[in-house]
Amino acid sequence: MSSPLDLTGQEERTAATEPADSSVRPSEPESRAPEAPSDNGTEPSYSADAGDDEGFDDDDDTEDAGPADPEVSDEIRRATEALKAAEAEDAQAAAEAGDEAEEPEAVILEPEPEPAANEPELQAPTTTRTGEPAEIDPDEMDPDALKVVLRLHQHGHQAYLVGGCVRDLLLGKKPKDFDVATSAHPGEVRAIFRNCRLIGRRFRLAHVYFKGGKIVEVSTFRANPTELEPAPGAATDEASGEDLLITHDNVFGTAQQDARRRDFTINGLFYDAAEGRVIDYVRGRRDLDERFIRTIGDPEVRMREDPVRILRAVRFAAKLDLDIESRTYAAMEGAVEDLPRCAPARLLEETFRLIRGGVSAPALKLLAALDALKLLLPPVDEYLRENGKEGEKTFYAFAQALDKRVSAGEVLDDAILLATLLVPIGRTQPAEESQDEGRASVAHVIEDLLAGFVEAARLPRRIAERCRMLLLMQRTLSGERRKKTGAFRRHPLFNEALAVFAMTVEATGEGREALDAWQSGEVPPQRASASGAADAEGPRRKRRRRRRRRTGGGSGEGGSGAERPASSSGSNGGEG
Repeated sequence: MSSPLDLTGQEERTAATEPADSSVRPSEPESRAPEAPSDNGTEPSYSADAGDDEGFDDDDDTEDAGPADPEVSDEIRRATEALKAAEAEDAQAAAEAGDEAEEPEAVILEPEPEPAANEPELQAPTTTRTGEPAEIDPDEMDPDALKVVLRLHQHGHQAYLVGGCVRDLLLGKKPKDFDVATSAHPGEVRAIFRNCRLIGRRFRLAHVYFKGGKIVEVSTFRANPTELEPAPGAATDEASGEDLLITHDNVFGTAQQDARRRDFTINGLFYDAAEGRVIDYVRGRRDLDERFIRTIGDPEVRMREDPVRILRAVRFAAKLDLDIESRTYAAMEGAVEDLPRCAPARLLEETFRLIRGGVSAPALKLLAALDALKLLLPPVDEYLRENGKEGEKTFYAFAQALDKRVSAGEVLDDAILLATLLVPIGRTQPAEESQDEGRASVAHVIEDLLAGFVEAARLPRRIAERCRMLLLMQRTLSGERRKKTGAFRRHPLFNEALAVFAMTVEATGEGREALDAWQSGEVPPQRASASGAADAEGPRRKRRRRRRRRTGGGSGEGGSGAERPASSSGSNGGEG
């Protein structure tokens, strides 16, 4: 598949030896299979998917195969090993890529030194110099971020809380994290904080570490390269074809230049904790009060400089319930065609942020209106175009069910997020026969999407593998296919698949009885349509369940010549 969305460079933190500063960190909890070993497996095999016809026997008479059944254990082990092997491959690829250059030394969290007798206490004031209350209550701020700001002030540097944390505090929301911008260069920041290390290759950042794994990111003031005076003899925009895309951004600047290089006015606000006042170089307070998202500077230029700002504007509009200013929206429409030119890792991160944020339904609606879905999620765009109003209603019902769970605080990994949004496509497009023997397939467009993300876009293989398994397992959960219940329940992704099925039930109103049965530990009745299909395929399924013939010479497995259980037929039927 050749998806225009190139998502190269996503890092996964699956091993302690991987870089700690990867800019893309999709959430990926461990598999829930208690029997799965934590060591790396072998090359991934796709033959043990839960929905695979060759993964487990279709046997309506034998409901549960006990844990002692060696054939069922083999199937579960193969499925687990496929996932573990994918994780190992991702870890090796990340280690070989080395996308970010970090300092090799380990982080040593040393206790904060006791203040000297003549050292002033590091404490943010609650009032300004004029005696008015501080514009943001210090109690609402992160104490460690305040400590970083005040310590930098103490050493003679400018330092402010910046960006999203200031915006959210002024809106009465709790910030997810607190970032600091300073006039100190990275080396100077490291000299001040003993629990600090520098990260990044293109632009050095300082990470100050605190107990509990908290990180306060400190960046040096930067300038927008497009606003700098060109060097003598340098090519102008006209001579270079007016290509405004920023390919480098590692020029130090002043606080005002740093504010002006940011994307939107509401993100260009600084807060001086030592003075208790908001510093607004870009009229962000006005737009925040009027609830507008507006670019800093000419929107046409700013969107062409970095088209990822389209996704950021969509996310802020959905998350904060803000309107996009008309000129900014028009510029977004014009810059959609430039999305494939952006840094792939940033595109991937921003795309998943839209889905992870609990506002995927309004965000995806806005992306569809901008005609950006065809570049980000082609199967979704095609589904919406082909199925009209009814298709839109169904798809956004799935997105709303997903948002409801995220907003309730559930932590869903990226495979679940992606699978939930792809379920409607799988329900309208039948699975096709795979060219690989012993491997069932989901809908062709989904197979192409996942394969393209892995092969061309370097989406972590385990996310694609899990997503595919989750989609295949929906057929068994809904009763379309019948599997041995004991084996199916022990599948390493059973709980995740059941979560996706629960969102399907909520979105469509179908399958409530089957969901209740699975959740209560019972076996749901097989769907009538599925039963009819099974009867129609009786001869083929009967051949698949046929037992092995006895071999007098002991050439069978183990040399005993004993019959193997019926579950030996399937993807492993030709081995041994």
